[in-house]
Amino acid sequence: MAADLSHVKQLLADALDVPPADRADWLRAAAPDDATRAQVEKLLLAHDHATATFLPDAEPIDPLPAERIGPYRLVARLGEGGFGEVYLAEQSQPIRREVALKLVRPGMDSRQVLGRFEAERQSLAMMEHPSIARVFDAGKVPADPPTAVSGRPYFVMELVRDGEPITTFCDSQQLNLEARLRLFAQVCRAVAHAHQKGVIHRDLKPANILVSAHETPPMPKVIDFGVAKAIDARPGTATVFTEVRQLVGTPQYMSPEQAGHGPAGVDTRSDIYSLGAVLFELLTGSPPIEPKTREGESGIDAMTRALSESEPIRPSDRLARSPTLSTLARTRAIEPTRLLRAVRGELDWIVGRCLERDPGRRYETATALAEDVEAYLTGLPVRASPPSRIYRLRKLARRHRAAVSAVTVAAIAIVVAIVALVIGFRTARHQERVAL
Repeated sequence: MAADLSHVKQLLADALDVPPADRADWLRAAAPDDATRAQVEKLLLAHDHATATFLPDAEPIDPLPAERIGPYRLVARLGEGGFGEVYLAEQSQPIRREVALKLVRPGMDSRQVLGRFEAERQSLAMMEHPSIARVFDAGKVPADPPTAVSGRPYFVMELVRDGEPITTFCDSQQLNLEARLRLFAQVCRAVAHAHQKGVIHRDLKPANILVSAHETPPMPKVIDFGVAKAIDARPGTATVFTEVRQLVGTPQYMSPEQAGHGPAGVDTRSDIYSLGAVLFELLTGSPPIEPKTREGESGIDAMTRALSESEPIRPSDRLARSPTLSTLARTRAIEPTRLLRAVRGELDWIVGRCLERDPGRRYETATALAEDVEAYLTGLPVRASPPSRIYRLRKLARRHRAAVSAVTVAAIAIVVAIVALVIGFRTARHQERVAL
């Protein structure tokens, strides 16, 4: 299928505003089909090449913004995320070790960020779980010697050597559904541990759940705990943007209430929603919400609109409609028809319960989610169940209140008219009998 040129141009313009490290995830959610996505990716490569080729006066980009940041010597740039750049660094005092140093993006209020993070550090220090990457330190880049990053906040975390996002790892290793679900259950247990310590992640996504092939058996590591809350410009609110209009969280995995479109504020159940979105992608190869961008609308605006208007599709339905079902099945070491049968039913129910718009209908805890996944793996009944017909009718009525109100008024009018006719008929008969 040929890509629509006007839509490709709009997607290209939006993609150029997305950090390079996040473009693949963003495109997967924003592009309606493989042909459009491939065309945008081709144009992005051409744009990057042209920028490098036709700006001869530009200074070469140094991947290391400074030789040292506090007691940490920067070694290499590891990547870029929603909050900033991540570097491999060496710590020499008080112990020698390699760490991951995250340098927060410019434009965020350094005093507020550090103040909020200080409030979180005690809770973060209490977390001791093999699937949670620890946060060791935080500070502000010193002004002496002056560098381009002086004054910016930084966080120092446990280094996950050669870690890959959980979805990438599972696909590259061609893990079957059972292996994927066992890794996911470990992630749920880690998130449950953090919740018990009073820490909400608020940016759970594959890129923040790393798995290393060097470990036997593979151990998932959840990174960036507490960073999202520290960077949010207005703590305690369900706001997705900072004061400089930078997104706190990742829309494809963000709960409706975190995007400001839900009935409640952000709490541990917001992480449950994000876990459900990650599980959806582990099963189907893509996030649950795939927005369609309208004319003049940015990708982020399309995503937040989709969160408020769309109901997530069931994983089995997404697979059944996927043009790449054979490839998805091959990376999951299973036949396409068997993959559909395995996902349809209980796994649909588990994911659906995580992705409920109403937080009250989701799993109450990450432990309950882990237990349901483990029950599925052992052949036991799961607690998740499909919504009742009454619940679905109630949701339908809520989405179409105006139409339902009009129909209700019309129905009441009809009932009143029928009652009036019956009363009139009986009155006439009574008068007729009296006359006789």
